[in-house]
Amino acid sequence: MEDLRYYLAVFKRRLPYFLIVSTLVSAISVVVAYTLPPVYESRMVLLVEAPKIPEDLASSTVQTPAFEQLQLLQQRVFTRNNLLTIAREHNALPEMSEMSPDEIIGRMRDRTGIQTSNRFAQEVPLMTVSFEAPVAITTAAVLNAYLDLILQQDTEFRRGRSTETLEFFQQELERLGAEIDRQGARILEFKQANTDALPDSLDFRMDQQSDLQDQLAEIDREINGFRSQRSRLVQLYELTGGVEDATTPVQSAEERALEEAKTELQNALAIYAPDNPRVKLLETRIKNLKAAVDASADISNETREPVSEEDLPPVLRVQLDEVDASIDALQAQKERIQERIDALTTTIERTPEVAIVLEEMNRKYETIQDQYERAEERLSAAQIGDQIETRSRGQRITVIEQPTVPDRPTKPSRKKLAVAGSGLGMLAGIALIVLLEFINNTARRPEDIIKRFGVTPISTIPYIQTKGQRIWRRARQLLVLLLIVVGIPAALYAIHIYYLPLDLLAEKVMEKLGIRL
Repeated sequence: MEDLRYYLAVFKRRLPYFLIVSTLVSAISVVVAYTLPPVYESRMVLLVEAPKIPEDLASSTVQTPAFEQLQLLQQRVFTRNNLLTIAREHNALPEMSEMSPDEIIGRMRDRTGIQTSNRFAQEVPLMTVSFEAPVAITTAAVLNAYLDLILQQDTEFRRGRSTETLEFFQQELERLGAEIDRQGARILEFKQANTDALPDSLDFRMDQQSDLQDQLAEIDREINGFRSQRSRLVQLYELTGGVEDATTPVQSAEERALEEAKTELQNALAIYAPDNPRVKLLETRIKNLKAAVDASADISNETREPVSEEDLPPVLRVQLDEVDASIDALQAQKERIQERIDALTTTIERTPEVAIVLEEMNRKYETIQDQYERAEERLSAAQIGDQIETRSRGQRITVIEQPTVPDRPTKPSRKKLAVAGSGLGMLAGIALIVLLEFINNTARRPEDIIKRFGVTPISTIPYIQTKGQRIWRRARQLLVLLLIVVGIPAALYAIHIYYLPLDLLAEKVMEKLGIRL
């Protein structure tokens, strides 16, 4: 109880300091609270609307998630140039002419509030944009400018993307079409350059080669026949000294047996299969007879004495010349056929190499053709998506709450500021008293003497003021009261009139301290 009375006495003694500080701070707070300019706030709410056409029927080419679209718009709209342009067009800030561009942009961003819904909570994709200004109509004007930019950027972004997608697939289709034409021309040129070795005609050329080889064998037989005929004519002349018709040649027993065996083989092949034992037997017999005929011809040629052609009769020489002419003609025909066979053999040998190259070229052509078909499908989808964006049937930004002109300011709360300032002034006054007492080491109570010197006083005598001291103390208190009541308002008035309006001064101080109401 003694301590409480002591502290009350100390507070009473220091009351002028408390009144000066608390009144000064409270007065400044009240003046600032009621001189701060009003702050009006307007806001708008935007919604990312889902596509009007179900995606399983037709989808837009602009597949941007709703929250990502809001972030993109925020980055594209609230840029340095846009904020600076809007601030100057609508005079959004007071005393803007004295600000640098960086200060204007900083103030605009401080006064602009952007809030989006929580994507992780699976909320509806919303974006709330607000703006604060000292003039009510300015807030709505700035928000309308924001809204125009947002809708314009959204439309340009979506249509630009759909148009770019459409143009890309159109160019890709043209490129692939030209590539198909070039590849087709290369294939055609290659086929024309290798027309005699194409794999498509391989069977035909092999059949043709087989036929030519058969013809070659037949010519060899005819040449051998003519040579045998010539030998028989000469042999007949040497044996008989006469000349017979060349069309009725003299045949030996082996030759007649050979002709009969060939006839039997042809008849047997008409009835039996080539692997029949009878057919095999006839083929063996023919082979043996051919060997016998060739051997007899060689023996006769070796045993007879050669006769000079000059000693031959004219008729025989004519017949021999005819036979030689036939042999020469057949020999020339044989050479031509052999050349064709060699050419066919060369092309047949080249066919595998040509087939590999042609297959690779065709495979590349098919690959490009597949790409072309896929590009056609994607171009069709891009055209549908472009139509959806052109007619505004895809995902888009809609306004569910338009910016309006506020009818009353939202800031500052003047009463709260005044009460808070008064409380701050009282706390400042109490803090000053505590500081003064902490600094002052004067002993004022017996307890202070005991604690400091360890001596217990016998008694205490209160300080008794004289009449003059009392008058001076009261005059001093009256002076302090006049200073508080008259001096502080006068000082605030002088600052407001001759230095800087208090509202602007308060704004600058709060700006330096980083405080926004």
